[in-house]
Amino acid sequence: MPDQTTAAPSRHPVHASGTFKLGDRTVHRLGFGAMQITGPGIWGEPADRPECVRVLRRAVELGVDLVDTADSYGPEVSENIIREALHPYPEDLVIATKAGLTRSGPGVWLTVGRPEYLRQQCEMSLRRLGLERIELFQLHRIDPKVPAEEQFGLLADLVTEGKVRHVGLSQATVGEVKAARAVVPIVSVQNLFNLTNKSSEDVLRYCEAENLAFIPWFPIASGVLANPGGPVDDIVKQTGATPAQVALAWLLHRSPVMLPIPGTSSVAHLEENCAAAVVELDEAQLGALDIAHANS
Repeated sequence: MPDQTTAAPSRHPVHASGTFKLGDRTVHRLGFGAMQITGPGIWGEPADRPECVRVLRRAVELGVDLVDTADSYGPEVSENIIREALHPYPEDLVIATKAGLTRSGPGVWLTVGRPEYLRQQCEMSLRRLGLERIELFQLHRIDPKVPAEEQFGLLADLVTEGKVRHVGLSQATVGEVKAARAVVPIVSVQNLFNLTNKSSEDVLRYCEAENLAFIPWFPIASGVLANPGGPVDDIVKQTGATPAQVALAWLLHRSPVMLPIPGTSSVAHLEENCAAAVVELDEAQLGALDIAHANS
């Protein structure tokens, strides 16, 4: 069975999400994604940098101990703000970052998986974050122009050298995860997954079977399901939760290996998202969301 527990009530709302072991590091299942603490198009500085600093500090106060970022967010901006806000880091905080996407402008993402580039980016992330070792280093995308085993091999080298503790993949298929695991231990997969998109259902099932963390990016999407009279809207009225909280609560209930990482640049939205950990959905509500999700 997946190695996770359901936490007792706590003054930290995030603790109600339960825990999961990322390799030998235990984290609470509801984390924070640091993509949105940048400018429009995930490019440049945010409009309100001090508020972004407050968001990160408040996330830790609320019990978040998994912060997910990437060298390409900004680029570099997200990692720099994380260091400004949280360094020296709490001992229980896991900062996960990624490499493998380059940026040439707002909304532009290009895959680069050459081993020498991935090594360079790991070194730069270590420097920006003020770390001696990255707890979770994720390949942001597998570069189809570079032999996959070379990309996985570089990740294995970084672990052997002590620069990376654990390795994850992002937007990978089951076959790609299996191929990577033949070269380097993998503890997590970060794929698109939410109430309106379950295209990675097979990857989630594989992660459950192998006790790997599944980190859904873009987790809050509820789309037309939140329209008046829709299933999310109905549950909002029944529970008093917000649509975002319902979407996150559904993910937490969906699988014990699910680690949602909602992101925001607003303290108010952060507090709303973290409160999703204490939202209880009954079987009828979960069933309605599952059916609607399957038909969306």
